[in-house]
Amino acid sequence: MTAAVHALINDNKIEAAMLEIGQAARRAAAELAIAEPGQKDQALRVAAQELRHHTSGIIEANRRDLEAAEEAGKNGAYLDRLMLDPDRIEAIASGLETIAALEDPVGKTIAEWQRPNGLDISRVRTPIGVIGIIYESRPNVTADAGALSLKSGNAAILRGGSDSHHSSVAILTCLTHGLRSAGLPADAIQLVPTTDREAVGHMLKGLGGTLDLIVPRGGKSLVARVQEEARVPVFAHLEGICHTYVDRGADIDMAVEIILNAKLRRTGVCGATETLLVDRNADDDYLSPLVKALLDAGCEVRGDAAAQAADERVVAATDEDWGQEFLDSIIAVKTVDGVDDAIAHIARYSSQHTDSIITECHGTAERFLKRVDSAIVMHNASTQFADGGEFGMGAEIGIATGRMHARGPVGVEQLTTFKYVVRGSGQTRPK
Repeated sequence: MTAAVHALINDNKIEAAMLEIGQAARRAAAELAIAEPGQKDQALRVAAQELRHHTSGIIEANRRDLEAAEEAGKNGAYLDRLMLDPDRIEAIASGLETIAALEDPVGKTIAEWQRPNGLDISRVRTPIGVIGIIYESRPNVTADAGALSLKSGNAAILRGGSDSHHSSVAILTCLTHGLRSAGLPADAIQLVPTTDREAVGHMLKGLGGTLDLIVPRGGKSLVARVQEEARVPVFAHLEGICHTYVDRGADIDMAVEIILNAKLRRTGVCGATETLLVDRNADDDYLSPLVKALLDAGCEVRGDAAAQAADERVVAATDEDWGQEFLDSIIAVKTVDGVDDAIAHIARYSSQHTDSIITECHGTAERFLKRVDSAIVMHNASTQFADGGEFGMGAEIGIATGRMHARGPVGVEQLTTFKYVVRGSGQTRPK
């Protein structure tokens, strides 16, 4: 970040500062697009070592953020998302090294063919350009987003939440050191140096045409604002309203284990199951153990009449509970008339994020996987696997639930576009 940008921020000239940031990112993106894979990997590995070396300083910066959050009355789940400790910093550093070890997508030939006239045509992956990432509370996103953007040859403009600003600055310092060590422009990864929300508005307008894509990662209100106001393409999901359907052909012990994990492993993540659907044609001993296991684990169950009959502790569900993202130890439970009824319920209430079926019947599973139109569909697995790291992508910049270009976890490959390379030997097109 240049002294000129800081001077503009100090003079409250935020629009001018943001335009300067965008122009610097565009210049950096041009260099990254032709950078050698080894340079990018070196930058990430050096940054990982810097994170380890400066762990105590990062924790001290994080302490300032935590103290401010506590004074603001933030709850325990919020503080947990914000908190960094040596283990979490090591996980961030290891994540950078994992991304460095991934195959470089830039320049990869996706398809190639030859025309009858002798033209050789190939479709080749290229960076998108400049990516803006707007996020809240989780300081690890600073490293993940910066690293994924770099690996895919894109410049990144990061706008973290005010609550994690000190932590993000400390992490960015390590990333910048890595970039410089590899001979790459420091402006390849920039952190917006102000917490003023006006900066977000300028990003949504596209920073004078320098911003090619926005990825919001945060709560519903943030994502909704980005999707409503952005003048550039957006990769995002508004809500994680995930379903797990237990079919009559399920192994009940497996179903109980999966449901407990899908709901309660971490209740505040977008891949947490929010609605449990159970086949009413299953044996009578299917619904009761599922509901009992959830209740015994401390989860509030809001259910239909059948769920209430299965356990007196079940609270009557309202219409608003179907399609609700609780992000808490609360789950809605409904009985359905087989897989087609489950699919219909999901089509009505799902946010098209992640939905799973538990069954030992291959035909039923395939029907579900084919007909449920969500970014991620699963069979006999917890919805909490909806994560780029778990998919082998090293990390993710977010989950996309739209239908254009990228869908599901957005990793290095999804942060590229492509161009057509045509090689000829003097061909001209006939009149």
